[in-house]
Amino acid sequence: MTITATASAELMELEDRYNAHNYHPLPVVLSRGEGVFVWDVEDKRYYDFLSAYSAVNQGHCHPRIIRALTEQAQKLTLTSRAFYNNLLGPYAEFITQYFGYDRVLPMNTGVEGGETAIKLARHWAYRVKGVPENKAKIVFVEGNFWGRTLAAISASTDPTSYKDFGPFMPGYEIIPYNDLPALEKAFQDPNVAAFMFEPIQGEAGVVVPDDNYIPGVRALCSEYNVLMIADEVQTGIARTGRLLCCDHFDVKPDILVLGKALSGGVFPVSAVLASDEVMLTVKPGEHGSTFGGNPLACAVAMEALKVVTDERLAENAEKLGQIFRKRMEALVQKRPDLLVLVRGKGLLNAVVINDTEDSKTAWNICLELAENGLLAKPTHGNIIRFAPPLVMTEAQLDDCCSIIERVLTGFGR
Repeated sequence: MTITATASAELMELEDRYNAHNYHPLPVVLSRGEGVFVWDVEDKRYYDFLSAYSAVNQGHCHPRIIRALTEQAQKLTLTSRAFYNNLLGPYAEFITQYFGYDRVLPMNTGVEGGETAIKLARHWAYRVKGVPENKAKIVFVEGNFWGRTLAAISASTDPTSYKDFGPFMPGYEIIPYNDLPALEKAFQDPNVAAFMFEPIQGEAGVVVPDDNYIPGVRALCSEYNVLMIADEVQTGIARTGRLLCCDHFDVKPDILVLGKALSGGVFPVSAVLASDEVMLTVKPGEHGSTFGGNPLACAVAMEALKVVTDERLAENAEKLGQIFRKRMEALVQKRPDLLVLVRGKGLLNAVVINDTEDSKTAWNICLELAENGLLAKPTHGNIIRFAPPLVMTEAQLDDCCSIIERVLTGFGR
């Protein structure tokens, strides 16, 4: 299609005509990105305040990551795991040492990482803990989101995710989030294999638990011999101001699930990390992936993680997050008729709109933000998530805060 002045409308119409209607995107058609910016097909520039749901923490098209991708793409992209390749070993050594685990099981998408973690936990429960066959339970929390496969939506409490997709996966129990007594009660069942949770619930609206929650989860999992599975697909890789969100509390999960920014957003890469005791329960043929651990993914992921360290992205997220929340908290005080609160850690934040979930207020605010050159997206109807690339400078953040303040101050007046 020839790009014209009406290119956005034509491309949106084309997508709506031929693509499944499983998303409701903002009416912006993006064609390129660099750092914290994206441009639409009419060459209007925007600040990206979603970062592909935290997949591009390192910024759009980071030159080092793109170089790793293109150089490896000209050598070898895929062998399958039927053979060894020359990068999986170095990558496995690198990522396990980077995060402090014995072994990694490489996959492609975040939801595959979650599925892999559950399979590992069940395997461990039968082969190590001694749970009777087909009796293992996984405990989840209300408001969780880790994808839309059948296994994932079986754990969901959001009707949009699960309605009319049953029957669902057995062996799940769902309890309230941020509720240690409820967790301990669930652990009274000796067949519980694992507890899987997000340290901060992203899709639920950046819900931050009490400071004692994550340490309390770790203590209870240790006491009851239950595997602690931390879903850090969105909160990990420096997003919350530490390399992992659990690092805020010096807590180490038994199983760590990573994805999204593990590749800087340029290639699907996910990983599950665990100890020898857990990982070595899996034997050849019991789990796998054609693309998992492919040479292209290994090259990209190693460089993406090196960028996080070399550019001190966790430290930058911590500093800028404090500035952002302070500015937004002042705005909440200025517009109590419109805004309820701001919450988050690092550069994973949300502003709650003083409205109901079925209102269009947050959506209309995001449309105005886009008109003013900043892209964000509502979640759960009345919450706007703000998560820019972690390469953002303080001057750029100041500019973005000014845009948000201008839009929200004048909205509805």
